[in-house]
Amino acid sequence: MKPAMDDRGKRLGMWLFLYTEVMLFGGLFVLYAVYFSMYASDFMAGGKELDRFFGTVNTVILLVSSLAVAASITAVQRNEKRASVVWLTAAILCGALFLINKYFEWSHKIHEGIYPGSDDLIYGEPGRNIFFGLYYIITGLHGIHIVIGMALLGVALLFTIKGRITGDNHVFLENAGLYWHLVDLFWIFIFPLFYLVL
Repeated sequence: MKPAMDDRGKRLGMWLFLYTEVMLFGGLFVLYAVYFSMYASDFMAGGKELDRFFGTVNTVILLVSSLAVAASITAVQRNEKRASVVWLTAAILCGALFLINKYFEWSHKIHEGIYPGSDDLIYGEPGRNIFFGLYYIITGLHGIHIVIGMALLGVALLFTIKGRITGDNHVFLENAGLYWHLVDLFWIFIFPLFYLVL
């Protein structure tokens, strides 16, 4: 009886933590909406300067990674340890690919002189400056969450290999998966706000 109660507490704790994450990104999305209402044309122009190919590829990568995490949880529940390890490894690799793409995207923008505090933004249209400021803040914060999610999945992978995560004891993997799904969900909002803004 006690382990079941502990598991419920762990799940509840994770949901409460995820709520704080929703509040964090939700607040940033509200801030985006406020500034968009003030500088709609500048935001639309800024969106056209971003590479939709990178954004689309990263969206596909994160969707695949969420599928891999879900598959790893299902595999553990079926006591298919090897399959769970493969799926978790695939999810972590997807996270790494996402960050590599984001690195090249940011590097390209910085090379063009588009970064917070650059002359191009400071002396340009105020709405464009705000757009790219929010772009770097929100995508940067999201990138940090990707790194944290990869670390959690890495720990879950290690625990699975060592037999600490099993069909009867997989709450840690479930919680890591919930975190990863939420981070992916945030990207589903970020992608259209910045890359598809019309």
